[in-house]
Amino acid sequence: MPAHRSPVRVRTVLAASLAGLLSMTACAGTGGNARTEPAEASGDGVLRVGLILDNTGDNAFLNAPQLAAAKAAIQDINAAGGHKGRPVELLPVHQDQDTAAQAKDLVAAKVDVAIGPTDSSHATAAVDILSRTHVPLISPANTAAALSTSASGGYYFRTAAADVAQGPVLAKLAKDAGAASISVLYQEGSYGKDLSAAVTEAAQQSGIKVLPGVGFKPGNAAEAARSAAKAAPDAVVLVARDGAQGALAELHNAGVSGSKVILSDGAFARYGSVLPSRALEGARAVVPGQLPTAGFQAKLLAVDPSLKDVSYAAETYDAVTLAALAAARAQDDAGRSIAANLIPVSGGTAASGTGAPQAPCLSYKECLGGLAAGPDINYDGESGPVAFDAKGDITTAAFSVFTYGADNNPSPTGHETAGHSG
Repeated sequence: MPAHRSPVRVRTVLAASLAGLLSMTACAGTGGNARTEPAEASGDGVLRVGLILDNTGDNAFLNAPQLAAAKAAIQDINAAGGHKGRPVELLPVHQDQDTAAQAKDLVAAKVDVAIGPTDSSHATAAVDILSRTHVPLISPANTAAALSTSASGGYYFRTAAADVAQGPVLAKLAKDAGAASISVLYQEGSYGKDLSAAVTEAAQQSGIKVLPGVGFKPGNAAEAARSAAKAAPDAVVLVARDGAQGALAELHNAGVSGSKVILSDGAFARYGSVLPSRALEGARAVVPGQLPTAGFQAKLLAVDPSLKDVSYAAETYDAVTLAALAAARAQDDAGRSIAANLIPVSGGTAASGTGAPQAPCLSYKECLGGLAAGPDINYDGESGPVAFDAKGDITTAAFSVFTYGADNNPSPTGHETAGHSG
């Protein structure tokens, strides 16, 4: 999840289907890269998983699906024999505390791997504490681009794609619709500038003419919208968050609406009557992740029958499963061993161009059988392929595509993937 996200809109619509940029600080005392360095067994035989839930206020609803997914994953792991014949433990969750306090509590409870946090701006606090004690942190929701170079000593991973991963998908949507030229209208700030650059690069590589991009501040998009419209592009890609509604209204006023508009994930929402009638009819948007299968939804509801949302549930489930598989590969539950084995069990590689991955296995039980036959497996889970690289980022990102109707509300219409090679 991005730092300082406005009230969460992206996954709220996904749930309906069920029924500035942080500044990274160096972590003193952590050197090297635990993701690629060998580790000696040092665990106590019990794999302990911790969960950091950092959502409060309007975003508090995001806690429940992550907790349900972690419980479901551990149930499946233990049903398949646990770790070396012993049950995997989920440590108590203290979501009423801040991120640093939760991390300290987990260390005191002898956590081996932690899952979380949700908000990118809270990642530093968790990394600073956990990396010093050689505990890997796997976030199911962090998307800030700067986290790819987090000074964690190799103990930070994420099963969510960085914001900029959607750049090629946004460009592809424009090309698929026949656009020969685009303009990128972006909200000023790290999210807007970074993703605008990614869209521009991808569009140019695909042969689309990219007209000069135009930035705007939330609540002050009129001039930028008129400038984008005056350039007469075939499509306008809007990269925004809290300023999205105002920008869309100004684009409509400038004569750019409907199918000529493509929205980034931060601009995705159910707009309905807050925009003029049919303003977004035919517009498309992308949302990170893929819609959960009926089987996975049922699994989550069996854990928490009151669940109303599935935000980051698939990514959380996969984070827990990958951690258990890394411990199984190492035959050790210590955090350093888990960090050193997460790349191999995910089907990833620490270097580009090192060959094709193994055929995917789709569950802890199936992948455990694969480990019995050889050291290399390729877990593809509920969130899709993972394949960590040497930075702890996933190398293949799945996106759901939505198309807006006459009521200015979106419906799922497809999916796309984007990736890099290490």
